[in-house]
Amino acid sequence: MALKYKYATKQEIPAEHQTFYVERDGAWLLDTDGVVSQSKLDEFRQNNITLTHQLKRFEGIDPDDVRSLRTATMKMEEEKRQLEEAAQIKAGEVDKVIEARLKTARTEWDKTHGVVVAERDALTGRLTAIQIDQAVVTEATKRGLRATALPDITARARATFKLVDGVPQAFDGQTPRFGKDGTSPMTLAEWVDALVSDAPHLFEANAGSGAAGSGGGAAGSASARAARNPYRKGTFNLTEQMKLQKSDPQLAARLKAAA
Repeated sequence: MALKYKYATKQEIPAEHQTFYVERDGAWLLDTDGVVSQSKLDEFRQNNITLTHQLKRFEGIDPDDVRSLRTATMKMEEEKRQLEEAAQIKAGEVDKVIEARLKTARTEWDKTHGVVVAERDALTGRLTAIQIDQAVVTEATKRGLRATALPDITARARATFKLVDGVPQAFDGQTPRFGKDGTSPMTLAEWVDALVSDAPHLFEANAGSGAAGSGGGAAGSASARAARNPYRKGTFNLTEQMKLQKSDPQLAARLKAAA
């Protein structure tokens, strides 16, 4: 007796064959490798038949001939256009010729302009993100930003800030967010200060008001190092980089990211 490939329920399987079946996707299938259902085979066979029929439509067609035909067609269309223009000019319908040419030029310009605008917007978006990322990381590093928190804080900043006249400005949707004085736009520094309290997990344990100031202790030392970042172009120093990597690897990573 041949083994059946599929049963809807376990009860349908003969008792002596039940050990050969496993439950998958709500049915009981023969537990074997390299076997598929008849429906899958039928589907595969039908797809092959369909593809074969489609390929027969292109038998005997040379791609080079198709390209040559397309080129010849375009040439004929251009010649037809020129003949029509010549006839219109001869009939004194110069305005129609000019209008048709302008319409064609506008169509081509609109296509080109659309591509340029899309590329410009994409580049502007990337530039904005880079500028906001650099600005927020610089401010947050002064307050003890953890190296592992870079993706989190930059994502938060991108969702909050937009460039206004080249300066990052905070928004709630389309509404500008104001700073402590209630009238001036919120600065990045104010936003980061608030984040130290609202999301302390993004910062080292000693982060806080002291981390950004000139106080003593570890916070003051970290702030001083941030001010003379050895990875930054103006204060680049290989010796300080090596010392910092040995004494405080996390701070070194933050300063390197902010440079």
